[in-house]
Formats: sequence, C-alpha cells, structure tokens
Amino acid sequence: MSAQAGGFLAQPPGLDGEPGLGIPGISGVPRRRTWDVVASAHAPELTGDSVLFVALEDGELVVEEDVPDDSIGPLADAIEASLSPPYRAAAMRKDGDLWTAIAERVLIVNLLDLEGDSVDLTVVDGVRELRIDEKPTIQPLAGLDALTEEHGDVALHAERVDGDVFAVDVFPL
Repeated sequence: MSAQAGGFLAQPPGLDGEPGLGIPGISGVPRRRTWDVVASAHAPELTGDSVLFVALEDGELVVEEDVPDDSIGPLADAIEASLSPPYRAAAMRKDGDLWTAIAERVLIVNLLDLEGDSVDLTVVDGVRELRIDEKPTIQPLAGLDALTEEHGDVALHAERVDGDVFAVDVFPL
C-alpha cells in the first residue's frame, strides 16, 4: 500500500482514480488467467448444450457426457490449433451448431489400482498430507509423489478421467 505523507498518498492515484494497490480483481490488476485457449467451432453432430472432455496425449478424447462418436472432433480441432494435448476442456452451445470451448493444459498421470475418483496431495516443509475422496490416508502414490519432488512445497489435485488415468493440477506453494 502507498504510504501517506502529510495526509496525502505518497504516490498519486492513476488517471482512472485507482490508488494502485495492486490487488488482483480489486484495483484494476487482472486476475490470473485460468484457461489457455478459447475457441469456437461448428459441431453439427454434437448434442446437448454443454460438454466436458479431456484430450489425452495420444489424441484420444475422453468425454463425460454421452455424445455421438466423433461429434466432439470439431471442438478438439479448434482447440488444438493453439494447444497440444493433453488438456481439459469445457464447451457450451452458443447458437445452432456453433459452440465455444475453453481449454487448459493438464498433466496426465496413471495411478494404478487407486480406489477413489479424486486425490488431494500437499507437501509443505516436507510434511505430506494425502486425501482420497476427501478421506485422509498415508498410502504412497508413486505417480504423484514424484511430482511433489519436482516442486518442493506444492498442492496437487487429481481427478479420474478414465480407468487408471487421472488429470492432475499442480499448485506450487
């Protein structure tokens, strides 16, 4: 925060009147961008009004909803013009067969024989805390434990995509 000098701000406000506090979303500083790509495409075979999917590194598309085969292809093609797999995407129908999709990069990890669909792992000052489906546990998870070693203090969140395949978000602390 700017220090006050004699009842005045040490730094004058910007031309827009903002005091320049530098707080994202409060004083004109933009929030961190969540999505890596925004794209639109015509997908005439795609049903419904919204769809969620993950593109694996080999190009396979894993779709949460029951949609016709290959109907999601135009959306994936539009995204992949700017972002290579793997990524997580969400799309909404805008008008007729026109869809808008947003996508973000994601890590893909195989977690063999894991019971549960979501995993939260944090490591702070060498202290490891693991929750599987929100239940605390101490079991080792080689695929995620290796990621924590790369980042030091970190929080990881993994969601099951299909079978033993999980999409992982990494949040360095």
